[in-house]
Amino acid sequence: MGCANSNAGHSGAPALKIPAAVAGRTHCGPWLKTGDDIKEFPMFPEAHQKSAVARLLSEDDWNKYKDVSDNCGVSFKTCILSGCQNVDSGIGCYAGSHDSYKTFSDFFDKVVQDYHGHAPDAIHTSKMDSSMMECPPLPEDEAAMIVSTRIRVGRNLEGFPLGPGVTKEQRDEIMDKVVTACNTFEGDLKGTFYPLAGMSAADQKQLIEDHFLFK
Repeated sequence: MGCANSNAGHSGAPALKIPAAVAGRTHCGPWLKTGDDIKEFPMFPEAHQKSAVARLLSEDDWNKYKDVSDNCGVSFKTCILSGCQNVDSGIGCYAGSHDSYKTFSDFFDKVVQDYHGHAPDAIHTSKMDSSMMECPPLPEDEAAMIVSTRIRVGRNLEGFPLGPGVTKEQRDEIMDKVVTACNTFEGDLKGTFYPLAGMSAADQKQLIEDHFLFK
């Protein structure tokens, strides 16, 4: 969860400049390039203290986790780096892996409850039985307007870190596993995988025209 590639000056406001040093604090802003640049307890500009990281990260959290990594090797500093760089973020933090939510629970529990209203002791119930869905047929005139339908589903693979902590090699491995699984599909589920790397110009043009690929 978080917001990346923002800049406090993108909406016409003056670009941030590094303030004078404050003992025991690290000024947040686009000058931070890696998690290791967050040396001390993050300090957000007065005009940019609305993100979840700015509001919910306590000094106790910082002192507890600043030198800690989850079981995939993703550091707490990496998890909060985006929000410390992009101080106009809405949330400003990314779990580095499934384990981040456990390892850094004192912090992430607050973020999840603040954003989703899901308390640490709440229970999430999943219902995966499609027969329980109520999907009556569309009227003929409405059904006639539908040319195609797509469902996009995002999932994470067990055993791999999430975006902030995944390596190029792991991304390639994830792709290979997913492609291998998809190649077992049959009938109307069967399709063709088009990797971005090495895609021909003709394939790229056609996929864009068919609205499967976006510029």
